[in-house]
Amino acid sequence: MSNSPITVHHAVRDLTQSTKEALHTAHRWNELAEKFQERYGSPPTHIVRAPGRVNIIGEHIDYALFGVLPAAIEKELVIAIRATPESKGLVEVDNMNSKYTKASFTALRRSESKDGGKDQEGEWDLAINPKGLRWESYVKAGYLGVLERFFSKDTKADPVGLQALFDSTVPAGSGVSSSAALIVASTLAFLVANDKLSSITKFDLVQMSVGNEKRVGVNSGGMDQSASILSAPGHALYISFYPSLQVSPVPIPSSADNPIAFLVANSLTVSNKAETGKVRYNLRVVETLVGAKILANILGVKTGEEERAAYREVLQRWRGEKDSEEALKEEITALLEGGYLEKLKGKEQLGVTLEEMVEMSGLSSDVFHKVFLSWVEVEATYFQLYKRALHVFTEARRVLEFRDLCRQSGPSLPEKLGELMDASQKSCAELFECSCPELDELVGLAKSLGAYGARLTGVSYFLSGAGWGGCACILLKEGDVVDFMKQLRASYGPYKHLDDATFAETCFATKPAEGACVFTL
Repeated sequence: MSNSPITVHHAVRDLTQSTKEALHTAHRWNELAEKFQERYGSPPTHIVRAPGRVNIIGEHIDYALFGVLPAAIEKELVIAIRATPESKGLVEVDNMNSKYTKASFTALRRSESKDGGKDQEGEWDLAINPKGLRWESYVKAGYLGVLERFFSKDTKADPVGLQALFDSTVPAGSGVSSSAALIVASTLAFLVANDKLSSITKFDLVQMSVGNEKRVGVNSGGMDQSASILSAPGHALYISFYPSLQVSPVPIPSSADNPIAFLVANSLTVSNKAETGKVRYNLRVVETLVGAKILANILGVKTGEEERAAYREVLQRWRGEKDSEEALKEEITALLEGGYLEKLKGKEQLGVTLEEMVEMSGLSSDVFHKVFLSWVEVEATYFQLYKRALHVFTEARRVLEFRDLCRQSGPSLPEKLGELMDASQKSCAELFECSCPELDELVGLAKSLGAYGARLTGVSYFLSGAGWGGCACILLKEGDVVDFMKQLRASYGPYKHLDDATFAETCFATKPAEGACVFTL
C-alpha cells in the first residue's frame, strides 16, 4: 500500500461509486478548468487532489508514540496545472477563492563562496518566512521539497515553470488539516509538472510532505499527511509511530442494511496556543514525558539520564521484544491491571509538585530542567501525571479495540464503535482535560439526537495539539444525516445565526475517502 505508486485516474467516475458525487465533482472540476483557461490562455493538462482528514479516535497519544486512527474525508483541495517549460522556471499561482491573491515566483539558487573567492550556485531558496506566512508559502514549501530531491546542485537539469489554479472545499482552520492538504497537493503538482511522479511511491510522498510542512514551521508527526495520501475509500488508517511510521488500512463497517457516516462539527471555539500553551498543550506534553520517565523508574526500565523516552518505548522495554502490534493490547492491560500507574499520583490527590517530580525522576534539578523544561514554557502548581498517563494508555487500548472491531461483522458494530468514541471523549474531558464546555455541549447534543458516538477530534499534533476547541467527530446512521444536521443547527447556540454557506463549512457529513491522486485531462 505505502510502497505503491501515486494513483493516476482518467475519469472522475474512478474516484467514487456515487453517481451524484461524480456528477458534482465533474461539474466543479469543469468550472475549474474553464477558469484556468480564462486566466492563463491555455487549458490545464492535469488536476491533482489531496483530501482533508478527520481523526476518528486516538487523541493526544501520538507523541507518546501510540497509534491513531484517522481517515481521509470527501472534502478536497484540487489544483488545475500546466507545465510551462518556456517560462524559464516561473511559477504562477492563483486561487478560486478571492480571499487568496495570485502570486508568482521563480526558484533561485543561493550563491556560495568557495576558497578561491569565486561564487558558485548553491542550494535552492524560495524565501519562505515561517513568521510571515501567506497561502503561497505552503505552495513554495511543496516546491522546495521537489527541488531538493530532484534538482540538487549536482544535477544539470532545471525545473520547469508551472501555472496553477487552486480550489478547495476543505474548511480552513476547522480541524480537518487543510494545510496538510495544501502541502500534499502542491508537492504533487510540482512532481507532475517536472515528470517525476513515477520516481516516487506514496510513502515517499508522505515523507516529502512531512518535511515540506516543517519548512513553514509545522513539526508534524506524519498523521495528517499519511491520512491525506494513503487512505482508501471506505477505510480508516491505523497509523503507528513506533519504532517508525507505519500504516495499515482498516475497513469502516457500513453495510447496505445499515450504512453509517461521520459528521464533522466545528464547535466554533478556538484555543490560541500562543496564549494558552503553557497551561494546556505544552503542559500536557511535559506531563506525559515526565510521567514516562518516572514510570520507567517504577518498572525498573533503564533510560538514559537525558533521554526523553515516550510511554510506548517504556512499555516495550518493560515487556520485551514481542510481535508488538499484536501483543500491544495485552501489554497495556498488564500495565493497567498491575497498579503501576497509581504510583504516579504522588503524595496528594491534587497531583505532584515540581519538586516531587524532580525527586521521583531520580534526576538532579539541573538535569531535570534541561531535559524537560528548557525547551518549552509551562505553568502549573500541580502536575497531573497519573490522570494523563491513565488517559494515554486507555486511549491507546481503545484505538486498538476500535481497529479490531472494524475487522469484524455484526449488526451491533456501530453501537460498539460509538461506545469507544464516547469513552474517548469522557477520558479527554476528565483525565486529559483537553475538552471545553462548548465541545462538551456539542457532543452531548449529538448523543441526545441519536448519534452512535461522538468525541472531540484534533486539529493537528506535535505542534498544534487537539482539544480546547475545534471539532467533534460524530458517528451516525447515514439515513439520519439530513434531519440530524437540521436539529443540531437548531439546538447548538453558535450555529443558530449562521448562513447556509457558513454552516456547510462548519458542519458536514463525510465517508472515508480516497487519498491524494492525479487526474489527466
